[in-house]
Amino acid sequence: MPELGRAALLVTLGLTLYAFVGGAAAAHLGRRRLARSAQNALVAAFVSTAVAAAVLLSALLRNDFSFEYVARTTSRALPTAYTISAFWGGQEGSLLLWLLVLTGFGAAAVSLNRSWARDLIVWVVPVFGAIASFFAFLVVAVASPFATQAPPLDGAGMNPSLQNPYMLAHPPLLYLGYVGLGVPFAFAMGALLSARLDERWLIATRRWTLFAWAALGIGQLLGSHWAYVEVGWGGYYAWDPVENAALMPWLAATAFLHSVMIQEKRGMLKVWNVLLVIIAFSLSLFGTFLTRSGVVNSIHSFTQSSIGPWFLAFIAVVVTLSVALVLWRLPLLRSPTRLESPVSREAAFLYNNLLLLALCLAILWGVVYPLLSEAVRGESVVLGRSYYDFFLRAFGLPLLLLMGIGPLIAWRRASLRSLATTFRWPTAFAVATGVVLLFLGAGSSIPGLVAYTFSAFVLATIVMEFARGTRARKALGATSWPGAFSSLVSRNRRRYGGYVVHAAIVLLAIGVAGSSAFDSVADAKLARGDSMRVGDYTLVYRSLDERSGPNATEIRATLDVKRGDRDLGTIRAGKNAYTIEQQVSNEVGIRSDRLTGEDLFVIAEQIDPNGTVYFRVFVKPLVNLIWLAGLVFLLGSVITLWPDRREQRRLATRTTEVGLPATR
Repeated sequence: MPELGRAALLVTLGLTLYAFVGGAAAAHLGRRRLARSAQNALVAAFVSTAVAAAVLLSALLRNDFSFEYVARTTSRALPTAYTISAFWGGQEGSLLLWLLVLTGFGAAAVSLNRSWARDLIVWVVPVFGAIASFFAFLVVAVASPFATQAPPLDGAGMNPSLQNPYMLAHPPLLYLGYVGLGVPFAFAMGALLSARLDERWLIATRRWTLFAWAALGIGQLLGSHWAYVEVGWGGYYAWDPVENAALMPWLAATAFLHSVMIQEKRGMLKVWNVLLVIIAFSLSLFGTFLTRSGVVNSIHSFTQSSIGPWFLAFIAVVVTLSVALVLWRLPLLRSPTRLESPVSREAAFLYNNLLLLALCLAILWGVVYPLLSEAVRGESVVLGRSYYDFFLRAFGLPLLLLMGIGPLIAWRRASLRSLATTFRWPTAFAVATGVVLLFLGAGSSIPGLVAYTFSAFVLATIVMEFARGTRARKALGATSWPGAFSSLVSRNRRRYGGYVVHAAIVLLAIGVAGSSAFDSVADAKLARGDSMRVGDYTLVYRSLDERSGPNATEIRATLDVKRGDRDLGTIRAGKNAYTIEQQVSNEVGIRSDRLTGEDLFVIAEQIDPNGTVYFRVFVKPLVNLIWLAGLVFLLGSVITLWPDRREQRRLATRTTEVGLPATR
């Protein structure tokens, strides 16, 4: 079996190299048959990579410990679901997943677009081939998942933090996002190489970019919830380097998705859009480097290896060649259209992009500064939470406000009178919200108060836009108000799906502001029968139980919970002791109030042999709005991605305008 896996990866390496070299030669020489052959090689590379992936998955499910990777990441006692997740739980498996998704996405993107953008696709194929060749080389020569050994009786098991249901979805979603950003990058590079810098590459990659962006966003929220329920520290985002590594390409992709609308509407920002695609993909490579190289100490980084120099070299090559291509084609990227007014929709989107990129670069500096300080001065100086929180407020709060302003301002130029009319009611609602919150005592946190007020403004603009559009559809003959609303959304899914995503960001902002600015915390060492108070809650420690789980000994402390005179039942918190892994994990207790969005969060920090427990208890107001934001974000993403026949007709018209056949 390992021989089959190694052979399949060698075939993949050969096919991707052929797609790269043969595809480049075909594009340069204009050889159509050779170009088609290179495209077929990319499709075949996906098939051979899938064979290798099937071999590794089979070895995991059979507990074949003659595979070093299987022995290092699993054990016989590990539940089947986590055995499957071991595929991406280690370095070699995650790199194989990268390659599998990349060849699959590349083959699909090329196959779906080669009939209507042939002169662009011939240059896209060698770009995909070059990227895939690098990852195929890694899994063949540097970090093979098919190394073998004399099989031990049992494997080493899996890191306890990874034995959580969220780990079944969180890493694959991030990888779909990371790799998915390779599609717009490959098409942008293909457009530069072919000098075909019209809108074709944007049209071909719009949904790929949206999908990758949505996968990154949902993956990060799932990861935040995993950290909240599993890591046992009372939070959901710690500005960890690897957390930041996923956030940065998402911010760059968000900027691109906004910026591309200006190019479509006004023909502006062509250089900016190409640079944003380069930045997003380069940051996705950097994120994979941070996660899998072991160069940073992170709870999310589980491997130490020698792939770091290879990744750094590849990132340097990608950035250097991409920027060189942009400089080469700069005359073709310049747009005759100029910004007409600083008060216009395109100006608001530009401000939005500058803030997103500034936040992204501030986070990037926070990630790389410890590495640079260690390389230069011999000691790692970590920039703490205060650094990131400062820039989140400095750039995030204006971004929040612009979410309400940008979509409602007129294109080209807006008058002060039209602005006053448009934003009269949202402004009044936001001011009233701020006054009420001040009266209720929310002024103790100025950033939190500002976030709430801006959130109210954005929500008011979203509601106003939906209400105004629904009224218009009803006036045009819709039979019912629900029918008018449905017609409104279905006729412009991209616009109104975007509004739903904005609503998700608002919920996220409110949840983050409430859970961080107004939380409560208490610590106490309790014997059985003792009690403690935190916020409005009273907790009484009743019992300590121990039982054997599937692959761990589970110890749980039970506490009675009251709020005032109301009995809220019990909550259990404790630890799991993993025998094979020889590690202990915190297992927190969480009681959620669905009405208020508040969580009571209990950690059993230390359990003494005599049954005394040291508890740390948090009250997290509004934290459940963060998880609700994830569902709303998913809804908005699905609306935006859903096929739209009207949009397809508009795109067909646009392709005809740039000299392409009207059918795809």
